[in-house]
Amino acid sequence: KIFSDLCTEILGEISLLQKNASIINSLDFLTSLAFLAIKRNYTKPVLSKNPIIDISEGRHPVVERLLDATEKFIPNDTFIDSNWVDLQDDYNSIFLIVDLHSLTVEQVPAELRQRCLSFVAQYIACGIDPTKSLIAIQSHIHEHAELAWVLSTITSIGELNRMTQFKDKSKKHDKNINAGLFTYPILMASDILVYNADLVPVGADQKQHLELSRNLAERFNHRYSQTFKVPEPFIPKTGGRIMSLQNPENKMSKSDENENNFIALLDDEDTIIRKIKRAVTDSGSDVILSDDKPGLKNLITIYSSYSGLSSKDIEDKYVGKMYSDFKKDLGELIVESLRPIRTKYDEIILEKDYLAQVLSEGREKATYLARKTLSKVYRKIGLVKK
Repeated sequence: KIFSDLCTEILGEISLLQKNASIINSLDFLTSLAFLAIKRNYTKPVLSKNPIIDISEGRHPVVERLLDATEKFIPNDTFIDSNWVDLQDDYNSIFLIVDLHSLTVEQVPAELRQRCLSFVAQYIACGIDPTKSLIAIQSHIHEHAELAWVLSTITSIGELNRMTQFKDKSKKHDKNINAGLFTYPILMASDILVYNADLVPVGADQKQHLELSRNLAERFNHRYSQTFKVPEPFIPKTGGRIMSLQNPENKMSKSDENENNFIALLDDEDTIIRKIKRAVTDSGSDVILSDDKPGLKNLITIYSSYSGLSSKDIEDKYVGKMYSDFKKDLGELIVESLRPIRTKYDEIILEKDYLAQVLSEGREKATYLARKTLSKVYRKIGLVKK
């Protein structure tokens, strides 16, 4: 009786979603049956073995991408600590380590592999729960690259020429201006659209890439009928745009050649304190948030991100005190905030089997979601089903 009721409900839902479909994929049907059984409390999923991510009603997919698979640094960590841990209960959060993107810059293979594993450990150490969120490596899900090719056929050269990050990176890597760097935004769009994400956390400087993703989604939907959700940007109020410690006119970048410009999650205590002491703070001595003092404004923003204090509270706290007092406290605040993360990271990075399990489960879940999207795309553009 239960099985019959579930099948009837699923067939009704499928008929509404696929009015013109003459064949219902058996795997999709069985998967839907399993989901509905779980939702009706007839059974419970085994998280360590279940290859399917929970798609309960009210939970929308959100894609967070670690660009370039380089070292994690404090803007990302602040964002994860203050937002992602809470959002895990409300969204199907997908954390991608985009190693394919990193190939646009020459890499040392062994170091790249180690950084990818380090990212997994850092995510978990920051509070990302693999039983609630999906953690996966981009190259493990081939649907990313396949969808990127389809999207490239509806992307104009003019759109890619307008990408400011391509121009900036071309100047920094003028000896390796490759086609991958030029088409980078298309693969980024694929990373997002292949999961039909509702929200995408981006820095203020990445909104242009997300706008291309939105344009491609709308263009494909207009040409082939509704297929992709049009993703929205999610920019945190604090920690969204942290500037370079030495050059506060530029955004703090994890790919910066000068390590004094950023603080990495894995920096030791002495290194963090030294970098903060050397940070640019402009002329004067009053700790005041002002656009005329970009260096000090940047440090106050970081302080606010970690302490939860408003800029006004910080100004009041340091009335009559020197920059040196403020920097000393800020350095210690960052050290103490990152200490539990570093401790947990040091434990997790040694658990190779556990990291492999997290990635294996992430790959299976991500592949299931991506395959559903890509199958729909291939059918709509007229490719023969294999």
